[in-house]
Amino acid sequence: MNLDLTGKTAIVCGSTQGIGKASAVELALLGANVTLFARNEETLKKVVQELNTSKGQAHRYIVADFAQPDQVKDAIDLYLIAFPEVHILINNTGGPAGGPLIDAQPEAFSQTFAAHLINNQNLVQAVVPAMKKAGYGRIVNIISTSVKQPIVGLGVSNTIRGAVAQWAKTLSLEIAREGITVNNVLPGYTRTARLDSLLTARAKAQHKSEEEMARQLESEIPMGRFATAEEVAAAVAFLCTPAAASINGINVPVDGGKTGSL
Repeated sequence: MNLDLTGKTAIVCGSTQGIGKASAVELALLGANVTLFARNEETLKKVVQELNTSKGQAHRYIVADFAQPDQVKDAIDLYLIAFPEVHILINNTGGPAGGPLIDAQPEAFSQTFAAHLINNQNLVQAVVPAMKKAGYGRIVNIISTSVKQPIVGLGVSNTIRGAVAQWAKTLSLEIAREGITVNNVLPGYTRTARLDSLLTARAKAQHKSEEEMARQLESEIPMGRFATAEEVAAAVAFLCTPAAASINGINVPVDGGKTGSL
């Protein structure tokens, strides 16, 4: 099985923590040159130093706030002038605040749509020409199992994540003949800062401790535990390899079997 990414360049968004960082680490272990993309430059510098360089890779970073799509677009355009070669794009952006859909303000939808779908579109349009030239492209979107089964209390996120999934499927139909695949990885409950905030909110709403809330959620997972960021990253990295060349346009849940649909 060919899992070697030596000589390939990957851009990983939201890569200073959680699943994004774990994905960057995994891609570097497989030999890729990794460019981190996030808003905190000091943290980016630290993560770059943590990435594997045993295969002679050169790792870099791009600074931009994904709440500002124009800033993200300008940053990727400037980066590509200096480093035009890109083979892999990992789209990953933090989700919006939780809460019932009926209470969500209209601007929450437009802000989340811009942070997720508009940024994804701008980034894809920027890097796909390089992928076409190389005859090799992997676009992986880290979304959520909510595209298969909505998660209670995440109304805005459920809505926009679903739009991103449809966007990705459409894109996968358009560029597959260029040697470019587009797939979605759908994390379930995963031990990240996002899960910590969800546990805090649900525990408060249900007048429970966070430990009790965690045990309740874990009991709903067939495996009986939360996933780790590294386990999700393993799925992300595999989809980027030559071995995954014919896997295109799919959703891959990494949720311990919790999602109640095929």
